[in-house]
Amino acid sequence: MRKVILGLAVSLDSFIEGPNGEYDWCFTDQDYGLNEFYKQIDAVFVGRKSYEMSFGLEDGGGFEYPKMKEYVFSNSMKDAKEGVTIISGDIKAEVEKIKQQEGKDIWLFGGASLSTTLMNLGLIDEIWLSVHPILLGEGKPLFQELKDRTHLKLTETKVYETGLVSLKYILA
Repeated sequence: MRKVILGLAVSLDSFIEGPNGEYDWCFTDQDYGLNEFYKQIDAVFVGRKSYEMSFGLEDGGGFEYPKMKEYVFSNSMKDAKEGVTIISGDIKAEVEKIKQQEGKDIWLFGGASLSTTLMNLGLIDEIWLSVHPILLGEGKPLFQELKDRTHLKLTETKVYETGLVSLKYILA
């Protein structure tokens, strides 16, 4: 069965974007393990707002990623670029169906609302965080309104010269 891997950049104070939606604080000076990560995925789950910001534009919106199957979660979106599947309605059933399909793992790119929903539904298998050495003070937190306490098991860490720390967890 395919795994859903939540993989995001996060500030040290747990924000995934600044107070105005900005992510200019994310390091882009080197790979930080992304190319290796891309080898194990062939699909991405993304919420509508994140899709419009990063994925929806033909040129990728300034966000470079390899070609993969894109699933956008939205109850209001009706059209997307060719090859994109819009998921609405019974999210749990749709995600479980996709996880059963042949393929590599699935990257949950965001946003915060979709990440929280999938976590509350028990559909996230791993969490990979790139913790950036910055305190934003305010912004959008990684999770909002989680229903349950969730125990995690740390499986891997990597510290980069820039101070970025990569953390990989599985749900315990």
